[in-house]
Amino acid sequence: MKRTKRTCSVSLLLGALFMALSVSGQKKDRPNIIVFFVDDLGWQDVSVPFYKEVTPLNKKFNTPFLENLAKEGTKFTDAYATPVCTPSRVSMLTGLNAARHKVTNWTHPVANRPTDNPDDMLTPPEWNINGMSPIPNIPKTVYATPFPQLLKEAGYFTIHIGKAHWGSAGTPAASPLNLGFMVNVGGHSAGHPQSYYAKDNYGNVPGKASLQAVPDLMEYHGGETFLTEALTLEAIKAIAEPIRRKEPFFLNFSNYAVHVPIQPDPRFVQKYLDQGMDPVEAGYASLVEGFDKSIGDVVQFLKDKGVYDNTVIIFLSDNGGLSLQPMRTGPNHTQNLPLRAGKGSIYEGGIRIPLLIKNANSHQARTVASPVIIEDLFPTILELAQVKSYSTVQQQIDGKSIVPLIDGHSDKAWDSRALIWHIPNKWTVPDGPGINFFSAVRQGDFKLVYDMKKARLELYDLKNDIGETTDLAGKNQKKVKELSELLTQNLKRMDAQLPHYISDGKQVLYPNEVN
Repeated sequence: MKRTKRTCSVSLLLGALFMALSVSGQKKDRPNIIVFFVDDLGWQDVSVPFYKEVTPLNKKFNTPFLENLAKEGTKFTDAYATPVCTPSRVSMLTGLNAARHKVTNWTHPVANRPTDNPDDMLTPPEWNINGMSPIPNIPKTVYATPFPQLLKEAGYFTIHIGKAHWGSAGTPAASPLNLGFMVNVGGHSAGHPQSYYAKDNYGNVPGKASLQAVPDLMEYHGGETFLTEALTLEAIKAIAEPIRRKEPFFLNFSNYAVHVPIQPDPRFVQKYLDQGMDPVEAGYASLVEGFDKSIGDVVQFLKDKGVYDNTVIIFLSDNGGLSLQPMRTGPNHTQNLPLRAGKGSIYEGGIRIPLLIKNANSHQARTVASPVIIEDLFPTILELAQVKSYSTVQQQIDGKSIVPLIDGHSDKAWDSRALIWHIPNKWTVPDGPGINFFSAVRQGDFKLVYDMKKARLELYDLKNDIGETTDLAGKNQKKVKELSELLTQNLKRMDAQLPHYISDGKQVLYPNEVN
């Protein structure tokens, strides 16, 4: 039979309709993804234990909504980030280890300003002080493809709420809108808020505003809405539209809490004062409960709209908890016990973080002890979003998808994998335990710590000594040699930079060169 023009037109129309329905079905089937990213939260600073037992610190905090999520998700007891914020955030966005992307310290809000403190022995290398960049040839940045851009290209509605801190002002990554996000509220080049209070316009006070003033929340200025609550309201507004259109969405909800200044959330602080906590710790606990309520409010909205089951929820912190006065109360480096030290340190208190992932259409609680690290979230999120084919500009992804672990599959290869940390910088003054010019590797239960200033190697058995109290280097030289070679190989493979001695300009030794 001869095909008429009309027959062809109908066929094309039916074909186009079929394709449209197929794409629509794919969009509907793909899960929504929400990341609740908390700033400077310690491993134990929630009422959910991420250890083999409930700790005294867990009992200090009240996070009932996180407890509810934990009943339906996978808890990772041995999850890690870097010791400070920007390196972690860049690793998550790019899938690169900090030794490779070379954003090894926090970035200044203004471009071309290194944040290293002066040291009398070592000079930091020329690291990427301006953060990351989605376009090439931006000075002192790592050029990489961020995964929100890949999600956007795959049909996701992408939203950023809260702290960004991926790049300095005057560079592309200062704005989340240049990194694949279609909506941005509150994200810019700074790493903490000038004020959590609406009465202070969140820092936007004429004549007194600093680089840390939080943008985009003018409708709340002069009122009583705490910053965490304002960001929560904006997050709910932002996800309402893709839900209405039945589009899959990705929400990166990065609360400024619990970063300093520790300003009490008036909704929660009084009960902690009544319990006898001093004002600083009561304020900190109120910030914790505030972000937990934020999680609860968003989850309830998802349930009200009937999309909770088809939503992946990821909860994590960007580094360990603060352990220095006057930001926290008590002797320095005791705030995260039994973990050693805190934020800025290569010891467990500075890098071990809470990580919880609730998969879509799953309500099963699991606990996973396999070591994972923050760059693993890049391939994990893309796999959860069913983005099976994508291309990046040039980065060699260091992260490994942890979806098999979320699904309950064990693999001995996970426990033999090497995790690397590298901080060739002077983060703060004075030096502290594991702070300033350190590298480390964990493989299995053993962790090797390299102190660059002292040219010293330390060895810890984390299974039996999570507090890193007993250095086994003298008793187990075989393991020290094995891990020092492994750390060196990885640092060279990733072209990691090393500091230099001020006295003679020579580079510090690699770990396997230390006697």
